[in-house]
Amino acid sequence: MRSAREEIFGPVASVIRAGDFDEALYLANDTDFGLTAGICTTSLKYAHTFKARARAGMVMVNVPTAGVDFHVPFGGTKGSSYGAREQGRAAVEFYTSIKTAYMAP
Repeated sequence: MRSAREEIFGPVASVIRAGDFDEALYLANDTDFGLTAGICTTSLKYAHTFKARARAGMVMVNVPTAGVDFHVPFGGTKGSSYGAREQGRAAVEFYTSIKTAYMAP
């Protein structure tokens, strides 16, 4: 469905049944967008694999995918991203112009 494949910024939840972890990861990555991805699990193996293989700018394990901390970079991948990250150290680097100047004594 369209609501499961596009970014919809509103109170919408798509629930898709997956046969196993690999299929669920495939479904999570099978989109043109990648702002956030999340998993709820008690398995460290699945948590680490999901963090490494989820194609999203922010990956959450056992925490909500909204309401991220202001001190970390915010942004996505694929169609969910444009330019530099908006928060954290990445924002400082984006909004800073470096100038080298010399002056004789």
